[in-house]
Amino acid sequence: MTFEEIKKKISGYKDAGRSLFTTSSFQSHSIVMLHIISRIDPEIPVVFINTGYHFPETVRFKDEVSRLFSLNTIDLKPSTPKFMQRDADGRLLFTSDPDHCCYLNKTMPVDTLLRKYDVWINGIRGDQSSVRKRMKVEQEAPHGTIRFHPMLDWTPRMIYQYQKEFDLPRHPLEEQGYMSIGCEPCTRKVDPDMMEREARWYGMSKAECGLHTDLVKN
Repeated sequence: MTFEEIKKKISGYKDAGRSLFTTSSFQSHSIVMLHIISRIDPEIPVVFINTGYHFPETVRFKDEVSRLFSLNTIDLKPSTPKFMQRDADGRLLFTSDPDHCCYLNKTMPVDTLLRKYDVWINGIRGDQSSVRKRMKVEQEAPHGTIRFHPMLDWTPRMIYQYQKEFDLPRHPLEEQGYMSIGCEPCTRKVDPDMMEREARWYGMSKAECGLHTDLVKN
């Protein structure tokens, strides 16, 4: 979708009286969606899913971008404290059950948000994974919420061109070889022969955190 198409769609939701929010991981490829929203309506809530496991660089970058774009950024934290996020052997869940860790720290908090808003603007791209490739521009989510995926047909080249056109900042960890940046314990640097998303949950039979599998109706 082009900027004008995205703007028209968001305006249509607002004219219909629907409440909107977006989520962002504040990676470099997320910045385009945030910049577009700032041009259309900077009052739309931008939710940063603060798991408590993010790189310090990500938190600082989130604050920097929020100021630069005048975003209405909100930190969303899990309701389950970390001392309760351990397995029977006392290990934190990201070491033994990353799916449940993601559920407690990401999926469950956002599921609560879906009860409050009508439209979830989500910046996934179809080229990021096989799961995302099957998504539609508009899909139903739990609790009657609509998922709106305006970046679904964007490519890395389109992202790069937009970043260059508007001179957008880049996540500081990219210079160190990180490309897909999530929680620190589950993110590694990208090797030359790896796809972008392969750096997440490396060595595990896991490719999604649950936001795009559990919180969508096919």
